Amino acid sequence: MQIEGAGAVVFGGASGLGEATARRLAAEGAHVVIADLAEDRAKALADEIGAVAHVTDVTDPVSVQGAVDLAAEADGDLRIVVVCAGLGNPTKLLGREGATELDAFAKVVNVNLLGTINALRLGAQAMRSNDPDGATGERGVLVSTASVAAYEGQVGQVAYAASKGGVVGMTLPIARELAPQGIRAVTIAPGLFATPMLAGLPQAAQDSLGGTVPFPARLGDPAEYADLVEHIVTNAMLNGEVIRLDGALRMAPR
Repeated sequence: MQIEGAGAVVFGGASGLGEATARRLAAEGAHVVIADLAEDRAKALADEIGAVAHVTDVTDPVSVQGAVDLAAEADGDLRIVVVCAGLGNPTKLLGREGATELDAFAKVVNVNLLGTINALRLGAQAMRSNDPDGATGERGVLVSTASVAAYEGQVGQVAYAASKGGVVGMTLPIARELAPQGIRAVTIAPGLFATPMLAGLPQAAQDSLGGTVPFPARLGDPAEYADLVEHIVTNAMLNGEVIRLDGALRMAPR
């Protein structure tokens, strides 16, 4: 899939992995919509890179449809959907005073898993009407974000690991379903990256976490996530796959 001239929407595109992806796609000539709840940050980034900002809640079909419609209005139609929106709220089954309230789990699963499904289903619906790309016959590419926690969830990551495990598990069925439409689906499972989720930690703590990565022994750079998104979009043979981007990290129980 050619990036230049394509319509693209990045959910959670105002910061972290999503921001790096929005920057990369815009630099490569895509017409980018930054879909994020952080209105001011999304607008500032959009102004900087020549994109369009849209206040978006991934759990709200109307909100997501608005972002998809904006991207579909681009000259190249909506060809690229990247979902980076998510929550990392800690959850254990049991707290000091008993079982954790079910709503705490539901909130994380609703955003991370159902929000991803919502973005993918509406993005795929828009892509289905595209003319096939002349070189590859593709109509679009869907990129989701899971986590290594889907495989080695730590204590306190019950909801997060479950939600990201769901994203991993649905990747192949989605790719198989959409194959006749010429729409690919690929998921990236990042390890420890220098995103706002970790930026609030003291530098010593960040360095310590980075040191647990076998090689390179550091936190990942969001630009490295964007590198992989770019390759996924341009490599038509990547489909139905979950790619770990983690420097050979395997998370410890705690």
